[in-house]
Amino acid sequence: MRFLMLVLSDPELTDPAAEPAPVTIEEWSAEVYDTGRGIEGDRLRPPAEAKTVRRRKGEVIVSDGPFAESYELIGGFDVLECADLEEAVEIASRHPMAAWGAIELRAYWPLDL
Repeated sequence: MRFLMLVLSDPELTDPAAEPAPVTIEEWSAEVYDTGRGIEGDRLRPPAEAKTVRRRKGEVIVSDGPFAESYELIGGFDVLECADLEEAVEIASRHPMAAWGAIELRAYWPLDL
């Protein structure tokens, strides 16, 4: 089962030492990717560089920044291959950003189902 793991930063929690992560990002990456549970992942450019695209009444509208005003900012993503949601939660809970940001897990929803 595949999951998209969104890595969210919390601008108000700027001190990682306030809640130490169980492992470093390098250790987490090795745990997840060296075991084949991580498929792909990367950081994302800042929201200020984002574009939101809409089509309304045949017109393409492009605006600066993310569509939704959000307290937490998406800083990166990982695609996980897991047996179930429980395994995905375990993996996400060890990510350093879970200690001072948030991790959102979204199961893939294949079009053929």
